[in-house]
Amino acid sequence: MTPNENLKQYTLKETGHYKVHGRTDETQPALPLFFNGSGIEVNVTGSELWIDLDVDFETHEPWIWTALNDAFMSRQMLPSGACSLCLFRGMSPDSVKNVKFFRELQAMSEDNACRLLVRGFRSDGTFLPVRDRRFKLEFIGDSITSGEGTYGAEDDTDWLSMYMGTSRNYARMVSDALDAEYRLISQGGWGVLCGWDNDPRHNLPSRYEKICGLAAGEMNEKLGAGKPYDFRSWIPDAIIVNLGTNDASAFEQPEWTDPVTGQSFKQHKEPDGSCRPEDLARFKQAVIDFLSMLRRNNPTSHIVWTYGMLGYDLTFAITDAMNSYQKAAGDLNIAFLQLPNTTELTVGSHAHPGEKSHARAAQVIIEYLRSILA
Repeated sequence: MTPNENLKQYTLKETGHYKVHGRTDETQPALPLFFNGSGIEVNVTGSELWIDLDVDFETHEPWIWTALNDAFMSRQMLPSGACSLCLFRGMSPDSVKNVKFFRELQAMSEDNACRLLVRGFRSDGTFLPVRDRRFKLEFIGDSITSGEGTYGAEDDTDWLSMYMGTSRNYARMVSDALDAEYRLISQGGWGVLCGWDNDPRHNLPSRYEKICGLAAGEMNEKLGAGKPYDFRSWIPDAIIVNLGTNDASAFEQPEWTDPVTGQSFKQHKEPDGSCRPEDLARFKQAVIDFLSMLRRNNPTSHIVWTYGMLGYDLTFAITDAMNSYQKAAGDLNIAFLQLPNTTELTVGSHAHPGEKSHARAAQVIIEYLRSILA
């Protein structure tokens, strides 16, 4: 196919019409896509469309996926540097195409150089308005919500970018079924109180009120990741929390020691295998405090805490904490939802839930939210 001489280059602002998905700083010259599930959506005529990107990383290369007219089209890793991807070509020029471009990889707290910026588009068509979806959903979680394990063979155990995927996780499945826009805040290995290895710095509540508190370093600071998030800018109808799995793992792991200060942290078990009461109590308090933070920032959103895709160890602790919060706050707009555990038939790579497990969990959430949001 010969080069298309009719392609025009557009910055995002010059397109006139586009929809941003995910938390970001839209005042930047190029649009930063910080989170998995963040992206950009356009409606455009023409025969050809390219997206212009700026990419960088040190150890964890960004992966992306694209959809055309709501059909999955492609998934790939991106090279470092300025690059362009063809999103379609050779199509009937007069028809309107809906095009979605999404980041697959979670915000990388372990790679300060990891970035994915959208600079603009090249097309021979005209950009048209993008419709609003019926609902807005926010998902908060760990590696499960990051889609770790949704790609790759069951025997694959390496911790790699290519095994993470929003395109196959329960959040996208739920949102598609409910005609909802979604935003994700997730980080593998993190919890409500501490990470899987007892690191108390690795808790999602401590980063929730920033645009992307998970992205650190000078570069991310310049891109606006550390700015306070404006909760009025995008009000979710429901917030789906899926945390506690790594907090449960912390009870099984050795003590964590800060290499700088020498301070240590550990969630303990008693000789009979039960969780030490005072350690369980501080986990419960972390759940209560996070619910209070969520409600303070999202006064009208329905909050549903989901749990169980990788075991039920802390089910009673979570529900006890929710009951305590509800009694103290008088907040009736919350609920707990137990999800199906992952089995040998539904497991994916890296001993994480596979696509089948995400589909089972999604169905439970879909049925519940349909009754609530209706």
